[in-house]
Amino acid sequence: MPEFNTVIAVQEGAVAHIQLNRPDKANAMNMSMWQDIRNAFNWADNEPTVRAVVLSGNGKHFCAGIDLMDFSSVLMGKDKCEGRKREKLRRLILDMQDCLSSIEKCRKPVLAAVHNAVVGGAIDMITCADMRYASADAYFEIKEIDVGMTADVGTLQRLPHIIGDGMMRELAYTGRRCDAEEACKIGLVNRVYADHAALLEGVLALANEIAKKSPLAIRGTKEMIKYTRDHSVADSLNHVATWNAGMLISQDIQEAMMAKMQKREPKFED
Repeated sequence: MPEFNTVIAVQEGAVAHIQLNRPDKANAMNMSMWQDIRNAFNWADNEPTVRAVVLSGNGKHFCAGIDLMDFSSVLMGKDKCEGRKREKLRRLILDMQDCLSSIEKCRKPVLAAVHNAVVGGAIDMITCADMRYASADAYFEIKEIDVGMTADVGTLQRLPHIIGDGMMRELAYTGRRCDAEEACKIGLVNRVYADHAALLEGVLALANEIAKKSPLAIRGTKEMIKYTRDHSVADSLNHVATWNAGMLISQDIQEAMMAKMQKREPKFED
């Protein structure tokens, strides 16, 4: 297990729980947290015994977005050449994108469990997750428009595939608050729980249910869903045919069939 400064990562059984951990700053994302997120999800991806991941926030809020004070200090470069300053800024944005994309690239299903503030960069973050769940006090804001900038770390690219183009545009152009009830109605979250405790209990239970399934089949399913989003139906059908030509003859299928015949729970290798 790597060491982190701004996140807590624990593993219980086959489920990893990654918590944002700057509660005194409403889990605002400073430069250290961006890197910790990538390192934590790379660990979860590479750890064979992890089969599902829950992402949550420690403290009163899930995440208040980017830490603007920290980000501003990074922007104050010493380069006199404007071209070099802009090149460094572009590379920084691309690196921040990659930090959050590590959530999406993780081969294990990622379940985001959010409460209270889910603002700005936090929207970018949860759109990388496989599923999203909220407590009743959760609210969502694409806040970048209100600080005079264009969201640039994934919201505008991923959110239309989750809630549709029109609703994404409304939230992005207005920056208005979307509460948990509306978020569930438009498909941003799958389910709303009464409070934070019920949220974590419910999402961890679901993650454990997923962790009982064939890891190879789960990883293949995530790969196909992700591929289909950005490719045509024909390309996606070809991709899954190639995948299953390599993966279909597995011990997992034999174990699933034997378990069904013997009326027992299947036990799969990691």
